[in-house]
Amino acid sequence: MRYRLPSKHKPWIRWLAVWFASFAAVVVLAPILLVQTKPDSPVPGYSEMPSPQGAERSTPQQRIVPVYLAQVKRVEEVPLEDYVRGVVAAEMPIEFELEALKAQAIAARTYIIRRSLNPDAGGQAASNAWVTDTVAHQAYVTDSELKNRWPAASFERNMDKLRRVVRETEGLILTYEDQPIEAVFFSTSNGYTENSEDYWGTYYPYLRSVPSPWDAGLSPRFTEKVVFSNRELQRRLGLSGIVPVSSGASKGLKVLGFTASGRVKSVSVGGKTFSGREFREKLGLNSAHFQWEWQGDELHITTTGYGHGVGMSQYGANGMAKEGSKAEDIVKHYYTGVKISKL
Repeated sequence: MRYRLPSKHKPWIRWLAVWFASFAAVVVLAPILLVQTKPDSPVPGYSEMPSPQGAERSTPQQRIVPVYLAQVKRVEEVPLEDYVRGVVAAEMPIEFELEALKAQAIAARTYIIRRSLNPDAGGQAASNAWVTDTVAHQAYVTDSELKNRWPAASFERNMDKLRRVVRETEGLILTYEDQPIEAVFFSTSNGYTENSEDYWGTYYPYLRSVPSPWDAGLSPRFTEKVVFSNRELQRRLGLSGIVPVSSGASKGLKVLGFTASGRVKSVSVGGKTFSGREFREKLGLNSAHFQWEWQGDELHITTTGYGHGVGMSQYGANGMAKEGSKAEDIVKHYYTGVKISKL
């Protein structure tokens, strides 16, 4: 025989049943609601950068980059992804492969995010600006400058390509041990990139020498020859006497050592020692990989590669892209042991 409650209790039991049903529904649905209202998950295979404690979350496009425009001498506030687009346009030829341009976008975004944490590091910009628009930091061009640079017939096509590059990498940066890396890059390698400490004296575990064989067949500046008179050489190197040009085969120049990448580590000139970097910068050479020969009173120097050689080679990146490599493959080749993280 089934037990039945007296009729006077039925309204109360109905209320109790409704309450339990509602509670059960909340318990069941709560995880679903939490999943559906969670911010966009990171791209598969990428890690997510932790937000600074107490910082409000914002989309990458909402982050503002104060840029000092050197020619007009003013600071312009630019949304992050617009800034990245301007850096890619300034730093790489628009004709480069899409995946190479995307690798450049990731490196450029990483550079500015790291710099935003310490705007005074690596050369100061103007007051209230994180960076200049010059190669002192990383080059940047505005949309109006691009209109003047590109013919009207190609402007929209080129801009569409840049927008795609930024859209498909939006918010992605390179990290090492959960910190944005020093994402340096340069034009053309000599066949290998340079260890950071061999050029700047500072060791970074992700800036290691790696092969870059693509540059030789792609870069128009892979080799270049420059000529210095004996007197000009003396002036630029700050030597007190004329560099000897008649004493032995070395003609007063002697390489004292090479780096792991084959660039000159140190050189003796007229009895004075310079690092390969010093020699390159004082003479304005394309690279610290150089050879020379005297022709009478003139020194003929042939350089291989273009730039400091540390980090990502841009022509190497384009070579990898031409062979089918994706942006992720490119940046992980040139920056050892890094992760791609989403802001």
